[in-house]
Amino acid sequence: MNIPFTQVLDKAQEYKADMTRFLRDMIAIPSESCNEEKVVLRIKEEMEKVGFDKVEIDPMGNVLGWIGHGPHLIAMDAHIDTVGIGNMDNWNFDPYEGMEDDEVIGGRGASDQEGGMASMVYAGKIIKELGLEDEYTLLVTGTVQEEDCDGLCWQYIIQESNIRPEFVVSTEPTDCQIYRGQRGRMEIRVDVSGVSCHGSAPERGDNAIFKMGHMLNDIEKLSHNLGDDPFLGKGTLTVSEVFYTSPSRCAVADSCAISIDRRLTWGETWEGAIKEIEELDSVKKFGGKVSMYNYDRPAYTGLVYPTECYFPAWVIDEEHVATKTLEASYELLFDKKPTVDKWTFSTNGVSIMGRYGIPVIGFGPGKEPEAHAPNEKTWKDHLVTCAAMYAVIPQMYLSELNK
Repeated sequence: MNIPFTQVLDKAQEYKADMTRFLRDMIAIPSESCNEEKVVLRIKEEMEKVGFDKVEIDPMGNVLGWIGHGPHLIAMDAHIDTVGIGNMDNWNFDPYEGMEDDEVIGGRGASDQEGGMASMVYAGKIIKELGLEDEYTLLVTGTVQEEDCDGLCWQYIIQESNIRPEFVVSTEPTDCQIYRGQRGRMEIRVDVSGVSCHGSAPERGDNAIFKMGHMLNDIEKLSHNLGDDPFLGKGTLTVSEVFYTSPSRCAVADSCAISIDRRLTWGETWEGAIKEIEELDSVKKFGGKVSMYNYDRPAYTGLVYPTECYFPAWVIDEEHVATKTLEASYELLFDKKPTVDKWTFSTNGVSIMGRYGIPVIGFGPGKEPEAHAPNEKTWKDHLVTCAAMYAVIPQMYLSELNK
């Protein structure tokens, strides 16, 4: 291994302005899930400009940039879709026009997570210019529909495109720390039926909303008694939506349903999460039907790739080669030890590692609390730090493999 760490850092600093410009270009293009085409084309343009060996867009709409032709396939991933902007009154600047000063860049997607894409693309430029290509092929992915259905893009890449890297770096925001795991999640629905009648004589009917009220009380109690893990933390549960049907406002409701956002810690399963709700006294008493949502929304290309809304938890061991690769890269670049932690939210790792057992490790610009928040921002120095890391990780991985 002969990595010129000082030159890598110098190059990353040199490209700070280019990364800032590129990130602001991406921010300026609205790219909510299933509407990412324009930002994908902008990313493809930048990859070609900086010298990627091959750039393609797959049938789902993911952009794939390739560097090198070695036998070890290493991937780095950024989802490039964003959530919406919410209430504009909560923003101090236009979320697509964005803002910047000497330290930060603001706008929707700045941290979550187009900043990661900016750093990856310019890491590719650094690799090419400093001759850091080796016995590896680097795949840089800009993936779609993550905000809608995390990991679906990688289900497609692995299952349909038959691409299976040895390990993957996720560039979701980590505040330039190393993240080696996350809780899983699933989307649950509970339905209960009733019988409608005129609201002036409710005793003639069977009110589904009242039934659901009993279930909600039991579900809230359940939320305080979920699994726990010393690293990933507790499983959680929250009711996120309520639905009903009724002939009118002057009638008894004849159905009621809720959506549950269930976060799964290590050791919890989707089967167990369903069963623990089914076993609640009120759910059994009132005949509640518990199910898992499915996702089948078309990609911007028109492709429909359905899946169940289950996203497994995953953890990489502290001694795993992926963890050691990032720790060594960080120490040799910055002459200090990194912080190693985990995400609170969910990432494409739910498929990469959770479904398919491909090691994934996190290192990204921006901070997790910025995600989905008004006045979202990231830090220019983070772009530099991450570009340097991404440029050296492939060779460092080969070095760790050979120890």
